Amino acid sequence: MLTEISKLIDLTSASAATITTPVEMQLPKVIFLDAAGTLFGVRGSVGEVYRELALRFGVDAPADVLNKGFFDSFKAAAPPFFQGVESADIPNCEFEWWREIALHTFQKAEVLNQFSNFTEFFQELYAHFATAEPWFIYPDVIPALEYWHKMGIEMGVLSNFDSRLYKVLQALELDQFFTSVTISSQVGAAKPNEKIFLTALEKHQCNSYEAWHIGDSLKEDYQGAIAIGLQGILLNRVEPLFPT
Repeated sequence: MLTEISKLIDLTSASAATITTPVEMQLPKVIFLDAAGTLFGVRGSVGEVYRELALRFGVDAPADVLNKGFFDSFKAAAPPFFQGVESADIPNCEFEWWREIALHTFQKAEVLNQFSNFTEFFQELYAHFATAEPWFIYPDVIPALEYWHKMGIEMGVLSNFDSRLYKVLQALELDQFFTSVTISSQVGAAKPNEKIFLTALEKHQCNSYEAWHIGDSLKEDYQGAIAIGLQGILLNRVEPLFPT
C-alpha cells in the first residue's frame, strides 16, 4: 500500500552508498497518482449506487446485476478521450460517453424500459458522482500525501477520469495536495498512451526518470509509466474499482 511506498522514499533519501532499495530508485521530484481505485473508491459498489438512485425513479434491479453490467459496458467502451473536439465541447462529450455506459448497464439488466425519462435519471446520476457522497478515501492515502508533502515532493493526479475529477478532489479535500491534474479527455489520449504521461511531466518541467507513477492498473498505470521511463509502481488494492 501507499505506506509501504513511503518507506521506499525513506530509503532513497538515505545515503546511496549504504542503502540499497528493493528496486533501484532515486528520490522522485514528482509523484503522479491515479485517481479512482488508487486515491479513492466507490462506497459499496457501482451497482449499489446505480440501484439506489434508480429506485428514486421507480426502477429496481439487483445491485450485483447492475455492477456486472456496468463493468462489462465500461470495458467494452472506447477510451475516454475525444480527438478534434473543442475544449468547450469536452464536458458534453464526457457526459454522452458515460450516458452510453449507463444506458447499456440498464439494458443488460433488462430494466431500461422501466424508466419514463432515462436522460433525467442519468443527469442526476452523473451529478452524483461529481460529489463526495459516492466515494471514500482509502485509509493509507492521507498519511502518504501528507508525508510526501513534508518531504517537498511535488504531486500530481494522472487519470483517465473526466473533468468531474476537479470537483471530486475538491469535495474530498484532496485537491490541496496536488499541483497538477492531468486527465485523458483534456489531453486527447488515455493511459497507457505516452502522450498523457508526457503532458503531465511537462507541467512539472520534469524528466521521466525523475518521476514516479502509482496506480492500480497493470496495463494503464504500471506498463504505461515504465514504457517512457517513469518509475511505475503497481498498487494492489484488494478490490480494484475497475478490474483489468
